[in-house]
Amino acid sequence: MLFFFFSSPNAILRLRFNHFATECSWDHMYVYDGDSIYAPLIAVFSGLIVPEVRGNETVPEVVTTSGYALLHFFSDAAYNLTGFNIFYSINSCPNNCSDHGKCTTSVSIPSRVYCECDKYWKGEACDIPYCKANCGSPDHGYCDLTGEKLCVCNDSWQGPDCSLNVPSTESYWILPNVKPFSPSVGRASHKAVLHGKFMWVIGGYTFNYSSFQMVLNYNLESSIWNVVPVSKGPLQRYGHTLALYQEDIYMYGGKIETNNGNVTDELWIFNIHSQTWSIRTPAVLVHGQQYAVEGHSAHIVELDSRDVVMIIIFGYSAIYGYTSIVQEYYIRSNSWLVPETKGAIVQGGYGHTSVYDELTKSVYVHGGYKALPGNKYGLVDDLYKYEVNTRTWTILKESGFARYLHSAVLINGAMLIFGGNTHNDTSLSNGAKCFSADFLAYDIACDEWKILPKPNLHRDVNRFGHTAVVSNGSMYIFGGFSSVLLNDILVYKPPNCEAFRDEELCKNARPGIRCMWNKKHCESWESGNVNNILRAKCPKKTIAADDRCYRYADCASCTANTNGCQWCDDKKCISANSNCSMSVKNYTKCHVRNEQICNKLTSCKSCSLHLNCQWDQRQQECQALPAHLCGEGWSHIGDACLRINSSRESYDNAKLYCYNLSGNLASLTTSKEVEFVLDEIQKYTLQKISPWVGLRKINISYWGWDDMSPFTNTTLQWLPGEPNDSGFCAYLERAEVAGLKANPCTAMADGLVCEKPVVSPNQNARPCKKPCSLRTTCSNCTSNGMECMWCSSTKRCVDSNAYIISFPYGQCLEWQTATCSPQNCSGLRTCGQCLEQPGCGWCNDPSNTGKGQCLEGSSRGPMKLVSMHSNEMALDASLCPKEKNYEWSFIQCPACQCNGHSTCINSNVCDQCKNLTTGKQCETCMPGYYGDPTNGGQCTACTCSGHANICHMQTGKCFCTTKGIKGDQCQLCDSENRYLGNPLRGTCYYSLLIDYQFTFSLLQEDDRHHTAINFIANPEQSNKNLDISINASNNFNLNITWSIGSTAGTVSGEEIPVVSKANIKEYRDSFSCEKFNFRSNPNITFYVYVSNFSWPIKIQIAFSQHNTIMDLVQFFVTFFSCFLSLLLVAAVVWKIKQTCWASRRREQLMRERQQMASRPFASVDVALEVGAEQTDFLRGPLEGAPKPIAIEPCSGNKAAVLTVFLCLPRGSSGVPPPGQSALPAASFLGFLGADAVNCAKLFEMMWKFCAADICLLCSWFPF
Repeated sequence: MLFFFFSSPNAILRLRFNHFATECSWDHMYVYDGDSIYAPLIAVFSGLIVPEVRGNETVPEVVTTSGYALLHFFSDAAYNLTGFNIFYSINSCPNNCSDHGKCTTSVSIPSRVYCECDKYWKGEACDIPYCKANCGSPDHGYCDLTGEKLCVCNDSWQGPDCSLNVPSTESYWILPNVKPFSPSVGRASHKAVLHGKFMWVIGGYTFNYSSFQMVLNYNLESSIWNVVPVSKGPLQRYGHTLALYQEDIYMYGGKIETNNGNVTDELWIFNIHSQTWSIRTPAVLVHGQQYAVEGHSAHIVELDSRDVVMIIIFGYSAIYGYTSIVQEYYIRSNSWLVPETKGAIVQGGYGHTSVYDELTKSVYVHGGYKALPGNKYGLVDDLYKYEVNTRTWTILKESGFARYLHSAVLINGAMLIFGGNTHNDTSLSNGAKCFSADFLAYDIACDEWKILPKPNLHRDVNRFGHTAVVSNGSMYIFGGFSSVLLNDILVYKPPNCEAFRDEELCKNARPGIRCMWNKKHCESWESGNVNNILRAKCPKKTIAADDRCYRYADCASCTANTNGCQWCDDKKCISANSNCSMSVKNYTKCHVRNEQICNKLTSCKSCSLHLNCQWDQRQQECQALPAHLCGEGWSHIGDACLRINSSRESYDNAKLYCYNLSGNLASLTTSKEVEFVLDEIQKYTLQKISPWVGLRKINISYWGWDDMSPFTNTTLQWLPGEPNDSGFCAYLERAEVAGLKANPCTAMADGLVCEKPVVSPNQNARPCKKPCSLRTTCSNCTSNGMECMWCSSTKRCVDSNAYIISFPYGQCLEWQTATCSPQNCSGLRTCGQCLEQPGCGWCNDPSNTGKGQCLEGSSRGPMKLVSMHSNEMALDASLCPKEKNYEWSFIQCPACQCNGHSTCINSNVCDQCKNLTTGKQCETCMPGYYGDPTNGGQCTACTCSGHANICHMQTGKCFCTTKGIKGDQCQLCDSENRYLGNPLRGTCYYSLLIDYQFTFSLLQEDDRHHTAINFIANPEQSNKNLDISINASNNFNLNITWSIGSTAGTVSGEEIPVVSKANIKEYRDSFSCEKFNFRSNPNITFYVYVSNFSWPIKIQIAFSQHNTIMDLVQFFVTFFSCFLSLLLVAAVVWKIKQTCWASRRREQLMRERQQMASRPFASVDVALEVGAEQTDFLRGPLEGAPKPIAIEPCSGNKAAVLTVFLCLPRGSSGVPPPGQSALPAASFLGFLGADAVNCAKLFEMMWKFCAADICLLCSWFPF
């Protein structure tokens, strides 16, 4: 989207955004002081920009002095906000004098106006107050009305209004007046160091590098800027680091914007005394390589070992992604080292800040933009501590406010954080702003964060990409970015410890400051020693809850932090207060796993540098290789398994040893393998190891490895004087510098190195693709999906996860991830496409038919490069000469846009498209033709071999109408799918099998253009008729022919028509074997042509041959055979069922009998006088009370089932009647205990039954 404002030349245009709300870092509004994007860029707006304080406007007023203003807006539409509101004025006073003055016309230049400010207001827009409360005059100071119009305080007072004591217990901010105040000083992502009273500023990003000064210094006492002229030196860069050592400033890394945005690993040294540059090339690289990074931090420290080291922390590498490493540069030995660190496993990133504390000998690192779990990226609020002598990482309490490109300084034991980019929204805006003025303080002694008041100044000071230094206990902030490049100085004066007269107040002096009481006065924290931290008065620290510890996924990070966590059961991190069966609370007890290291690596290249990691291309993450891939005793190194043995062997015996282990002598062809072997043989301290390797002489002048790869003498080299003529085999000699030495193969060597291949378990692991930063064209950049993004304006390819940090200041005007637009304006063929690009204009030719040329240009005309070695553009009217009736368009296209194929009627309607074109603007070819007719292009007839009427309008690829014909020109048959024939001389047929039904579903989008399909079939039996059946879901035309010639289907006249039907849905027929004489014509072929159907359609077709008269004998034989077989199967099933049922019944009876046999039983004696009279027996005396013969107590023992014998009437003979029992047993339910009925009463009760000839007989056993 393009906006263009213009007035008279050199008029002053003032633009003001009263409202601006877009997606931060992705949507940008570019403002140019001119009529093209080749004019000076003066502002880039992005994000949520709202007033911080009522009356203070964050959105600055943008001023152009050329009389033009070009605004270009680009949005990716990830999510929508309310947009922006633009107001503009011409030759007006700035900001209407802020309502603190009046606008007056200049006497010398009538077209110019200026503000006459009211009393106690100053500045170009009368927006700067001065001498508040008259500076407390006369006791505190006085107001200087003649000079700089500010308060001049007495010796015992300070502050912008002289209201604070000297020293003071309160802090304040000031905006000093700097001299000279030049806009060219403004920059971002620069770096600054303090040397004496000067702040040295080097590098940085700016909109225009033509007048950019690489080196500046600022006098903190006089507030004067000085430009340091340097004849030779490094190219301009930003995102680098500076570190001061004695009289030298060490500059490392950074991005060189003028060199295609390359990230460099250059180390430059600027000598302050001589003001000259020198580049330092490292003498030695130890343990790995040197990393080219940007967005890192650096400090020069003196270790306990007396070594002076520059420590490089984290950063982003265009090759290796977000790095989590520490690099060490030893100044005296000019050597680099990438050391192994201990403690927590931290995640590095871009744009963090760090400070070095001399008391704790530690670097404190906060914030940054880095990789997050789940292949995500964003801002963090992490705080790490790195102990420089022990190389140990500790995780401290996070701030709670994520940010990057902020500043940090250390004052009085507190790390002060200011500003930064705090936007962390992805799909929905939560109000996070691009530019922040947040002010935070971290207390090193107490591990706690505090929020400090934001600067209370007359205007907002939101920014990111600035720098800060400390001088005399004050913080000086310079530059940065807040839609415009800032060139101001902010000064923060913290409270002074000497102002606290009481011991308690001194110890409690915070936030933002820490003091200590020394005898009878209060001193600053820096004047003490490390023991002060132990004596610091801090609030009691609470142990973190489980949910706070859960985020640590490894043992070391869980235990090397200050949150109070423990590693439990070797699988999770929980609070130290939680119960745990197997707990680890010290990181030195942790076992480091490969997963913990690999998961922190964010690119394929960095992943490949680690021995036990591999990159998953599908998941786009680094994964740990399983430890069991090689087996016990082997080490997994890259794609190979290595094993070192210390036995003394000859070459042949060493080779046999490796062969018995399913391997060979090692071919050390990669740096990983060489590094591993060299490290391992260094561990043999008691025995010298000089092992055989798989390198031997192939012929008189050629050495090769066992895996047949050539020896290149690069990764592993010969020792001086080697190879000698007597040696045909090589071993690795451990000298001061390890190298190869030749030896006779029969000689002995101390040790051997075996190698065997390893098969990766991850099928998605493949060699690394070329990094995005090394791809130079849009097509190469976007060929791998969303991995890379192409910026067309800078012609750079960047990693998708690093787009924001690659262009932190909106340097990319537009980007692509899939389709590529032409890289130059000349590649755009229509006026509409041309004017969509902000740097292009359209030169309409004199025919006024829409034909023309797209050129780089401005509103005034086309432009071209001044020279091949410069990016500066200049007007060149000869490219579109107006005197030859050429017309230049920059904002709106000419009305007639017929692409050169028609004139216009009514100025914008194409009269009649010619040259085989059609369309509203004659922009497409007619059906049956293809090409690009835009801008006078030609149309060409489709070449489709007679099998298509239309083709693709741009490529000419034919849309074949017959199913089974393929090829760009319909010249091939789809033989893979059983289609036969020759479309160049006929057509293609699908070969049908007899007695099978085929279904053809033409439902896909690829079948849209098909209107016909052809089949062929050959009878298989000469004595049977050939039946055909065809039906479809839509109407179709049908033609059937037959032929006995071999050239049928390709030569006209060979086929004889049989059937011709139109507009039918189904058809059945039979071709007589006698009529068509199948026996005499064994090669007879039937051709079926189905045509004129509409898409989509489903077609079913079948050819079959079978007898017409049914064979009754065969039918009945088959029927009864099936019936008898079924009957036999039923009988067998019934017999099996009966057998199973009988078996189950026997088993059930057996269980019942076992149950009955397991019941309890006992014997009882019964007195029975068989011969006595029953009346005498019943009425005779009974001895004792009658008892039951059995008692079965119930639950609770209050009731029971009692069993007695009954004596039934037996008649006169004493024998019971037939079929009856004389002595049955009877049971009944009765009570026990006190409620029980004794046997006598029971006998009386039962006596009543005797009247019914029933007698009761009880046993006479007492209880």
